[in-house]
Amino acid sequence: MTTTGANRLANKIAIVTGSGRGIGEAIARLFASEGAAIVVTSRTATDVRRVAGAITGQGGVAHGVVADIAEPAGVEALVNETISRFGTLDVLVHNAGIFPYDPIETMADESWRRVIDINLTGAFRLVKAGIPHMKAHGGRILFTSSIQGNRAAVPGCAHYAASKGGLNGLIRAAAMELARYAITVNGVEPGLVLTDEVARVVKPERRERMGDAVPLKRWGHPVEVAQAMLFLASDEAAYVTGQTLVVDGGATLPVFGG
Repeated sequence: MTTTGANRLANKIAIVTGSGRGIGEAIARLFASEGAAIVVTSRTATDVRRVAGAITGQGGVAHGVVADIAEPAGVEALVNETISRFGTLDVLVHNAGIFPYDPIETMADESWRRVIDINLTGAFRLVKAGIPHMKAHGGRILFTSSIQGNRAAVPGCAHYAASKGGLNGLIRAAAMELARYAITVNGVEPGLVLTDEVARVVKPERRERMGDAVPLKRWGHPVEVAQAMLFLASDEAAYVTGQTLVVDGGATLPVFGG
């Protein structure tokens, strides 16, 4: 693959969940441009084929796996196919997540469970499945969290916030347990990120108001989250573990004075 990067992930094998679109696609594409072989995975086959095809079409290495990481069988199949195809696993990125709007008063139990299953329980299952394949040589486990986990609140997203708060706790606990194997565990907490899906569902005038409320006066781009992930996946972050990096344009900075 032609790239202006530094080949920071040369010869690495990386799984990126939720990489059929949005932030996950940006992570997969950037990691591939830095030399990693990417397992592109999503629940949607057309998205998986499109992203994997785009990576290989530019000279990179990608393999597509359709999987639902909310299901134990989906996680097992994803990791097993990765090992069968590439023989090892170096970087595991759990990016898959959903964020439906559901006020607490009217939220169904099934809606709560689905968000927790994908965003948090899926993360636990992926970590557990990946550990045996990383213990001998070390590795990187990364999560797309959110500023809603511990720093900000949005009405109608209690299940999402709970899942991301739990994810941040999982990051710290897993980092402690896995440090002995030279496996680092970190996350990125995005703020407003303008994905294609956001552009589709949020009206332009509302997007403009929301962007103006950010100190940097704009939305973030998926690749800006991917660049933070790239640092955490690289050798440059070998001494960083149990941390989350906020990428929010200053949105969660406290306001002092006027």
